[in-house]
Amino acid sequence: MFPMHIRPFLVAGVWAFAGVAGAALSATDAGSERFYCCTNAAGKYICGDIVPPSCYGRAYRELGANGRTVREIAAPLTAEQRAQRAAEEEQRRKDAVLQKEQQRKDQALLETYISVDDIEVMRKRALDDVHQSIRNAEDRIAEIQALRKKYENEAEFYQKKAPPPEIEKGLADTEFEIKAQEAIIEAKKKDLTALQGKFDEDRRRFLDLQHRHILPPQ
Repeated sequence: MFPMHIRPFLVAGVWAFAGVAGAALSATDAGSERFYCCTNAAGKYICGDIVPPSCYGRAYRELGANGRTVREIAAPLTAEQRAQRAAEEEQRRKDAVLQKEQQRKDQALLETYISVDDIEVMRKRALDDVHQSIRNAEDRIAEIQALRKKYENEAEFYQKKAPPPEIEKGLADTEFEIKAQEAIIEAKKKDLTALQGKFDEDRRRFLDLQHRHILPPQ
């Protein structure tokens, strides 16, 4: 129990402490205030301590008690904007895939060729192989045509009646084989064009990588 002459000082101290605490609490509350502001559909700038209903679906700002912008909230995307963003994301994904594929091709190119001369050596070797395949098919056609001529000569003895089955079969087989060899030749000629394009592109890309100092000059 405090003596009577001390009690007035004690009460004054308690009230002083309560006042300081209350002021500190008020300052804390003021510092935590937030305001939300936007420009409504009518073009009027409005604010509220909660997001005003007229700000729904629109961009707005969150302001601190000092009036400074704490953060900005963008308006929700429209269906058209969402579709555009999705298309842009898809294009970025495709570009990343293409870039990765190009890097893979570049690496394979650098592991395949040492120099431009090396490209030309391999070009000649590949083209020579295709030319040889064409010559082989042409030689095979000549052989089949000689055999077919034999069947045709034998068939002349049967002008007034059907030739024996073996002669008819020989004529049909040789005609089929000639067409097959002609198809092979046509395909090989297309291979020549494709190979020329491939080695032209390899040479162009190789020189481009060299120009970008990825490769040492030759």
